[in-house]
Amino acid sequence: MIILTLNSCSLFKEKGIEMEIKNNSNKPITDVEFTTSERLEVIKIDRIQPNESVTEFLSMVQNKSDGFYWLTFTRSDGKKEISGGGYYTNGESLDKWVKFEIKSDTTFYKFSGTGY
Repeated sequence: MIILTLNSCSLFKEKGIEMEIKNNSNKPITDVEFTTSERLEVIKIDRIQPNESVTEFLSMVQNKSDGFYWLTFTRSDGKKEISGGGYYTNGESLDKWVKFEIKSDTTFYKFSGTGY
């Protein structure tokens, strides 16, 4: 019983958020970065091809304050896209994951799964 209780505590879970990016545009995107507004840890991806998905975990161990998340990337025509959203508090994510869908003319994102 003690082991089950300790295992369910957030003490043993790494602070952070899982992110997935799906490129549903017809061209590759490059110079992809996902980070928090504190920019203490950054996920960097060189290129995501059309119809390709990438999933990674952003560690937030060093984060201490409140903030939001940034996604930046460059489209094939050289246009840099910047999206901000979500929220974390006291350095901890309120969500388990975020999913981004890149379309030819827009970016959709969805946060879900309470992280606390």
